[in-house]
Amino acid sequence: MNYAMSLDYQSCIDCKACEVACKEENGVQLGADKQRIWITQVETSIFGQPSVSLHPSQCNHCLDAPCVGVCPTGSSYFGLGGIVMTDKDLCILCKGCMEACPYNARFVDDTHVAVDKCNFCYDTRLVNGEMTTACQATCPTKVRVFGDIDDEESDLIQMLKKRKFYVLKEDEGTVPKLFYLLPEHDDYFTINSVAKDTKIYTWETYRPIIEKAKAKRKAQWKATAK
Repeated sequence: MNYAMSLDYQSCIDCKACEVACKEENGVQLGADKQRIWITQVETSIFGQPSVSLHPSQCNHCLDAPCVGVCPTGSSYFGLGGIVMTDKDLCILCKGCMEACPYNARFVDDTHVAVDKCNFCYDTRLVNGEMTTACQATCPTKVRVFGDIDDEESDLIQMLKKRKFYVLKEDEGTVPKLFYLLPEHDDYFTINSVAKDTKIYTWETYRPIIEKAKAKRKAQWKATAK
């Protein structure tokens, strides 16, 4: 198993349903600065005209996650399926993981006095055999698809084989597993909807990167999360 998520970001309507569902499902502390998932508005220019793109984001569950390597207590670790997890009981709030994360995906949970982040609803859904997340289940425009990229029959893999995509901050070398799906049927619009230096992938070109990173870190994956 190797869990990941695709995001058809062009379909996002910024309704915040995913953010609300995440907080309700996982008991996330209230507050705009206490978010496991969030929507970012990015101002761009398409065909010379100003435009705003909505980018849903969260922990990228990187295959080569720097937050795991920097944690002095083992609070940040790789769980089942390569999910980047946090053990709040081991967290000493040194915030090293927060500084190491290039995606600003972590925050301090004042209730537990520990760092919190997305865990793909591991505690509430995956351990019960459900193969979806609260954010995916609640999205009215079907932005998110969660799944196992080691399963050739999964909906996620079928999606990635059909669509081109990009990942965030790939120069950091983290090998993120959040795939941003590019618009379909209009290559010219697609090229003009992302930054000029954005590297566009197909599943065939990104899969070797995934496999190399997985081979490097798989030994650290734990059979069960804490």
